[in-house]
Amino acid sequence: MPNVLKVYLENGQTKAFRFESSTTVKDIVLTLQEKLSIRSIAHFALVLEEQYNLAKIHLLHEEELIAQVVQKRDSHDYRCLFRVCFVPRDPLDLLQEDPVAFEYLYLQVTLGLGEIMV
Repeated sequence: MPNVLKVYLENGQTKAFRFESSTTVKDIVLTLQEKLSIRSIAHFALVLEEQYNLAKIHLLHEEELIAQVVQKRDSHDYRCLFRVCFVPRDPLDLLQEDPVAFEYLYLQVTLGLGEIMV
């Protein structure tokens, strides 16, 4: 499907987004913020994960155009993930201000530890 970006979430779900030539990374992040009811969006970003080297991810700048990201990278070699990239200084503050974002961070950390232990 051309002009559709699949974004993988920490809970195993994927979200598909139709995009146009002017759609930015920030547009996708803000749409995810609304769909997931996240208030503390400043901690989140989209990243590209290399399929064959899971330890290597590329942080996408919020002003990047999705069309250029998809063109630049061979889409078969990368997955787009919605991640907590900017960890709060005190996660308990995040729990109090945005429990949904805290749960997302918790899932990300615990699932990541599971991958390391395997």
